[in-house]
Amino acid sequence: MARIAGVNIPTNKRVIVALTYIHGIGPATATKIVDKLGIDHARRVQDLTDQEVLQIREAIDSGFQVEGDLRRDTAMNIKRLMDLACYRGLRHRKGLPVRGQRTHTNARTRKGKAKPIAGKKK
Repeated sequence: MARIAGVNIPTNKRVIVALTYIHGIGPATATKIVDKLGIDHARRVQDLTDQEVLQIREAIDSGFQVEGDLRRDTAMNIKRLMDLACYRGLRHRKGLPVRGQRTHTNARTRKGKAKPIAGKKK
């Protein structure tokens, strides 16, 4: 099992798909990395040599912010907005949608399970 950026990537998947298991690397970034290193798109992780795994690890470490650093950065950006008490920060604090979505209906992912209101009958 290959371990890259602190994540055990699955061995039986293609390299591009396996790299997407790392937080901060999507399909496009994974394709860029594989193309830059000259690894075939059809290769599976179990078929990679130790040298190739090392090259992938170095390419990710040098060129991309992934996993813990990226999560910490994102959390700090949200905390900064909340400390500023700007509109987006207030929405984060209240647990409501931040990017202008409607909340009259929908928005259940952010608001949580619907709570019944006492005495409201139609």
